[in-house]
Amino acid sequence: SCLCGSAPCLLCGCCPSAKNSTISRLLFTIFLFLGTLVSIIMIIPGVEKELHKLPGFCEGSGSVLGVQTNVDCSSFLGHKAVYRMGFAMASFFCLFAVLMVCVRSSKDPRAALQNGFWFFKFLVLVGITVGAFYIPDGAFTSVWFYFGVVGSFLFILIQLVLLIDFAHSWSQRWLHNADEGSAKGWYAALCAVTFIFYAASVAAVVLLYVYYTKPEGCTEGKAFISINLILCLIVSVVSILPKIQEAQPHSGLLQASLITLYTIYVTWSALANVPSKRCNPTLLVRNSTGSATATEPLTTWWDAPSIVGLVIFILCTLFISLRSSDHPQVNKLMLTEESGAGAGAGAGPGAEEEGGVRRAYDNEQDGVSYNYTFFHLCLLLAALYIMMTLTNWYRPDESLQVLSSPWTAVWVKICSSWAGLLLYLWTLVAPLVLPDRDFS
Repeated sequence: SCLCGSAPCLLCGCCPSAKNSTISRLLFTIFLFLGTLVSIIMIIPGVEKELHKLPGFCEGSGSVLGVQTNVDCSSFLGHKAVYRMGFAMASFFCLFAVLMVCVRSSKDPRAALQNGFWFFKFLVLVGITVGAFYIPDGAFTSVWFYFGVVGSFLFILIQLVLLIDFAHSWSQRWLHNADEGSAKGWYAALCAVTFIFYAASVAAVVLLYVYYTKPEGCTEGKAFISINLILCLIVSVVSILPKIQEAQPHSGLLQASLITLYTIYVTWSALANVPSKRCNPTLLVRNSTGSATATEPLTTWWDAPSIVGLVIFILCTLFISLRSSDHPQVNKLMLTEESGAGAGAGAGPGAEEEGGVRRAYDNEQDGVSYNYTFFHLCLLLAALYIMMTLTNWYRPDESLQVLSSPWTAVWVKICSSWAGLLLYLWTLVAPLVLPDRDFS
């Protein structure tokens, strides 16, 4: 029953009072993390070489639009494997997103499929993954790259919404604690954290100018860094304007400093994809002989921006899986119920005891606590984002001789940073522009 029954059966021993909805989201997230772990293993150099043993995996790699070319794909095996794992995970979550359309409560027969049958769902994921490795090469990598770009851009926007919500909740929590307890201590903590974030941002900007620009040339890098620096200064000033403070008493520099730090990170990640060796000292190029060249010997595809992106991905995915926001507007946007508003009436005040032990309970008999389809779409976008992150947003060129970074990746990341700053700016000015709406 633990393999085929409802989700609470899996964790009833260690989490006797867990909600059905929470455990289901956690287990689907574990599936995503498992696929991510397999992808990471496949790009380890030793494992990447062993992928030659997969029948047909490296054959026909030079087939483009029916024209066969002689290409040694030995250096692209890890890249191809990560793309196929990403395709498998995206297909798995897309399947469930379609199956769970318009599920309103756990009384819907499809809800049992969402909250149970985990062994069979694992088999489905494994089956899709095996099938993905038999996809003929052709134009698959080139086409799937653009799917990954679009999905990653959307997931970055979701990350920005969660980050802004987290920053506002953090500030409100500490200001509330300051009103109830030792005000000096909490205000000192707010100032210290804000100072650390701004100091890290300033240091990062200086390093970006030093390593990713040159006195002559590198105009794009200089422009990207300067524009984002100016935009960060603007949102920081706006966040402490008297009218903004009057409309939003909890608005302040803590939120602005966190958004600034994230924006500088996205700028760094974009500059790390600039396809110019002169302006990007961390650029990694692999040619068809399998050699890798960089300023320093690199044993894997991972670079510093990718590692930071992986950490942010894990935190945001867990955030999506575990938490409802304190802000009704964010809950509406993320299609989750407000905190404490989940349909838990069917569970009762204590959740029926079974054999004297309090068991996990179904809290969605009167209505789901999150939108099943939207949740799976978020995981689908997360799968595409991690696929692009692990491959550094690189792709083979038209001749399939070199795996390099395109300008597409740079512009997608830069545009996402601008979208994030505009989104945060809107959260500041919205109460003034729309005075009739409730933004509490």
